[in-house]
Amino acid sequence: MAGDVPVSNPWLRPSSRPGSTNGKPQQSVQSASADLTGPTAPQRGIPHPERTLPVARPEVGEGPAWWWLGVHGGAGVSALEQAVPGGRDAERAWPVAAGAQRVVLVARSSAHGLDAAQNAAQQWASRMVTGIDLLGLVVVADAPGRRPRALRDRVRLVSGAVPRLWEIPWVEPWRLGEPHLPKECASLGRDLSRLTQPA
Repeated sequence: MAGDVPVSNPWLRPSSRPGSTNGKPQQSVQSASADLTGPTAPQRGIPHPERTLPVARPEVGEGPAWWWLGVHGGAGVSALEQAVPGGRDAERAWPVAAGAQRVVLVARSSAHGLDAAQNAAQQWASRMVTGIDLLGLVVVADAPGRRPRALRDRVRLVSGAVPRLWEIPWVEPWRLGEPHLPKECASLGRDLSRLTQPA
């Protein structure tokens, strides 16, 4: 996990907001950063989530550099696919094919979206899906303005369950169906290009 941010168990549903920080100041999660926030591989002893995403074999020839996996309807995959070239929509199913598939989870910053992101991360971490190189999670703002504290805390919690977190603010042109490339998407694109370069 990043820095000294105290995070409760990311695999268990919190009954309330994260607890005491033991006197340490909480640090905010960095937006549009490739810094590690959580585990980079599945772990032992992670329970299976309540809800899971299906697994499907994509009908494509040459695979994309990475797959955008929307963990719920309306996550923002279509906008990201246009704003950040190189990825392809996995159509809400874990892509399974020969060789490891790079995947970026996508969720809205609503309670429903963050619950779905946590379930997907838990599905990956509990080894229910294999052959997946999870790059991280993109959280797309579900409304303009400052996020309520409960949702900010939830984003921080879920960020501890995925390798990296990128946050995209509210983009009004996307709501109107207009193409737009916010600077946060440019940073996300640079990070993903670097992460998917051949070793």
